[in-house]
Amino acid sequence: MPGSRPRVPAKFNPHPFAYHEEVELQIHSLTNLGVGVARHGEDQWVVFVPFALPGETVLARIFRNHKSYSEADLVRVIDPSPNRVEPVCPLFGTCGGCQYQNFKYSEQLVWKRRQVEELLQRMVGIEAEVQPVIASPKEYHYRSKLTPHFQKPRCGELSEIGFLKQGRRYDLVDVESCPIAMDQINERLIGVRADVRSRGSSFKRGATLLLRADKNTVHTESDAIAEEDVEGVTFRFKAGEFFQNNPYILPKFTSFVREQAAAGGNKYLIDAYCGSGLFGLTSARAFDQVAGIEVSEAAIDWAKANAKANGIENVRFINGSAEAIFQDVQFPGSETTVIIDPPRKGSNQMFIDQLQAFGPSRVVYVSCNPATQMRDLKEFLEIGYEIENVQPFDLFPQTRHLECIVTLRKA
Repeated sequence: MPGSRPRVPAKFNPHPFAYHEEVELQIHSLTNLGVGVARHGEDQWVVFVPFALPGETVLARIFRNHKSYSEADLVRVIDPSPNRVEPVCPLFGTCGGCQYQNFKYSEQLVWKRRQVEELLQRMVGIEAEVQPVIASPKEYHYRSKLTPHFQKPRCGELSEIGFLKQGRRYDLVDVESCPIAMDQINERLIGVRADVRSRGSSFKRGATLLLRADKNTVHTESDAIAEEDVEGVTFRFKAGEFFQNNPYILPKFTSFVREQAAAGGNKYLIDAYCGSGLFGLTSARAFDQVAGIEVSEAAIDWAKANAKANGIENVRFINGSAEAIFQDVQFPGSETTVIIDPPRKGSNQMFIDQLQAFGPSRVVYVSCNPATQMRDLKEFLEIGYEIENVQPFDLFPQTRHLECIVTLRKA
């Protein structure tokens, strides 16, 4: 009924705000999740408001109070930021995939740099110079991989085919086209969606679809073989396996890693999470010998095949174990650089202990999750390394995500 009060959730904490209380807020910063941060009242109570930008005055509706902060939905912008722009996607704000389509791209880069600086201060306890973020050559239509989902059919029919709604764990939003995906992916998506809908009754549960664009086509089967050229090196890998998803920035990305790895004059290189060989093979030209190490035997097979196909002979790939990463490497640590590009969860103590024992004179740490990277950096500083360079790359425009490359040298 019009004017009726909203039903208050059973476990709602009513302090300091009532459920769905609307408050006027000044947004002063962003979290590393891309959420606007405001401070309210004399006690400077923190309120997080998605899709609100620094410098804005907004009206927000409280939906959850925690012990030290509250969460709110953006109702309307009272005084917009001069950096606010019109989102390209009509689903922006509903789909959880993008956080920054309403934010001028140059300012996205400014804030991503600032977030790395703040993480260094808060998690590592140091103030280090962070280089300006290197921008993606394309702000939209850059993603080479898209993985829409759908849930279990109801009465033999599929409902939404797309991505999680903003702020939801299970609910999906239907996505017919994604503006950060490559044009050829969106073209193929039309047919893929129609095909799975026509077969709705054949699915017994929900599933995730795959669209992987490479230099030749768009693959929809995870076992299909994709090909990508990076700095004159051709990589072949299974379409469903990990490979960087912004090919337009990759040459600049891999060349920077190579330059940082070779800057100390070392003869030897270890690519410690080598996958199908991206960094090891693009960096081989700068070193006498390269060893790529990976715990996945399948990935090692692809890396070996890629080295052979490209005629790169000074690289060998080793199927290592988590307990003995450097066991089969005979390089002297004092003349070796180690590149690490761990999964989002970062490295673990076992790896860091082994790295310390091996003692490389230089480490280039590549990460898609600066928060776990900063946690690990604190460990590196404690075992005798110092930071030489911090360089963020924006592989994911319009989103909160970024890659960060930190170069360390042994003190």
